[in-house]
Amino acid sequence: MSPSARRSTRLLLNSGLVSEARALKIDIPRAAEDGIAMAIKAERGRLWRLENAEAIQFDNEYVAKHGLPLAKYRPF
Repeated sequence: MSPSARRSTRLLLNSGLVSEARALKIDIPRAAEDGIAMAIKAERGRLWRLENAEAIQFDNEYVAKHGLPLAKYRPF
């Protein structure tokens, strides 16, 4: 979705949070959108790790057994 495309929606939010956000002059729709974007990113990452768990495990086992493939070229 492009940044300019907007869709009206209705949210029920904690009234205390809304009051405090207004007192602090926080843009509530923008904060909600940013929070949803962060939740989407986190969930995509979680799903990716689940889908690739076998490959990640294999890679970790390889490194534990053999070390890093190009370790001799590391400056430290």
